[in-house]
Amino acid sequence: MNQRSTALTLAVVCLVTLFGVAFLAPMPYVLLSPGPTENTLGAVDGTPVISIEGHRVYPTTGMLRLTTVSETRADYHVRLPQVLTSWWSPNQIVVPRDVIYPPDQTVEQVQQRNKQQMLDSQDTAIVAGLAQAGIDALHVTVSDVVEGSPADGVLQSGDEIVAIDGNEVNTRDDVVAGITDPYPGTPVKVTHVRDGVPDTGTNRTEANPTGQSKSRIGIELDPNEFDPPFDVSINLGQNIGGPSAGMIFSLAIYDMLTPGQLTGGRNIAGTGTIDVDGNVGEIGGIQQKIAGAYDDGARYFLVPAANCAEAAQSRLADDVLLMRVATLDDAVRDLRNLDAGRTAAIPRCGS
Repeated sequence: MNQRSTALTLAVVCLVTLFGVAFLAPMPYVLLSPGPTENTLGAVDGTPVISIEGHRVYPTTGMLRLTTVSETRADYHVRLPQVLTSWWSPNQIVVPRDVIYPPDQTVEQVQQRNKQQMLDSQDTAIVAGLAQAGIDALHVTVSDVVEGSPADGVLQSGDEIVAIDGNEVNTRDDVVAGITDPYPGTPVKVTHVRDGVPDTGTNRTEANPTGQSKSRIGIELDPNEFDPPFDVSINLGQNIGGPSAGMIFSLAIYDMLTPGQLTGGRNIAGTGTIDVDGNVGEIGGIQQKIAGAYDDGARYFLVPAANCAEAAQSRLADDVLLMRVATLDDAVRDLRNLDAGRTAAIPRCGS
């Protein structure tokens, strides 16, 4: 073998070795693909996904599907061929591993965070769903009054605060902001309910000893503000984490508490976070969720307004009616219009 042949052979061997290493080496990515869906109006192993006790429940048919995204496990490291295949796949996406599994968190911490987000989103969804049905589930109550403070003699333990300076309050944060934001010495009108009777008293704020730029009136608030007037529980048959099912939970609760069928008997899917005011928030993996819903028979999908541009790029955009929603009101309105055949009145992603 002459010198040129030897060099060529070595080059081929090196090239093959490099390709082998590249194809076998773990890549710092995670693959996302369509996950399972679950009908929130249905049951799992004979147990309703949503149970309501202590209030009339109206019969309903159809489906309101929450949607999910499946991701490669934390202990699984993808290889280059899988990454290349996913880049060309219409249903999969490749994201940096650190986005799903932050390096400063253990896998157990990530799982616990996702679980807690799901539990928190369920409480919020119950509040929003009840509110949509005209039922208040948030109560901000006074737990203690500081003796000699501006509130002493005006408020007492057990009072429910419903407004500050005429502005309705729904959460502890609303109450705290209404009292602490004004300059010390500013009169603040606090509307409260005591023994079912509303009343308004004026409290002149004073400087808070813990921060002279903040005001106080000398009350402590009960930390438990989530207090539905009857029992609402959510039972999932799958190990689902994160907050993105909030809107669908809220819609299902609203549908069960109000006459008629919100779905019109249709197979509806969707996604989106929800807050206590009924605002629908952005989520991740929208195209994968649309694909998963389509595979499970849904041809109508409620999309958070912030995800509309991405949703419109889905390969299924012509096969699924993508309904743009920014609030729970929007979602209810869109489904009512769908049931009435007023599809032209439904805001869509990509139109």
